Amino acid sequence: QVQLVESGGGLVQPGGSLRLSCAASGTIFNIYTMGWHRQAPGKQRELVAKISSGGNTNYADSVKGRFTISRDSAKKTMYLQMNSLKPEDTAVYYCNADLVVAGITKATIERNDYWGQGTQVTVSS
Repeated sequence: QVQLVESGGGLVQPGGSLRLSCAASGTIFNIYTMGWHRQAPGKQRELVAKISSGGNTNYADSVKGRFTISRDSAKKTMYLQMNSLKPEDTAVYYCNADLVVAGITKATIERNDYWGQGTQVTVSS
């Protein structure tokens, strides 16, 4: 089955850095736009950054200049390099991807939106 698995979260001090990874697995024929979302306690989920299959990127204003999104097609993996972290960056970070995958019978293909389980990022001194 198709899965997205995030890794790389943890506890860092303000000003520190983390690199998040999102690895896609399963029978995947194509990957369109991928992105990172985050959800802080008591708040709604928000888009952090996204990257298209052509490499075009978009960032939330709050992370511009500090975060960099990238992807490795051969590894089917997306990354989020987070620098100059602030306490307000504390949240669960979720991987999202628009994927073309095999249908349940393997006789068809489907394009669907997938989400990872999330990885915790905590920025605190």
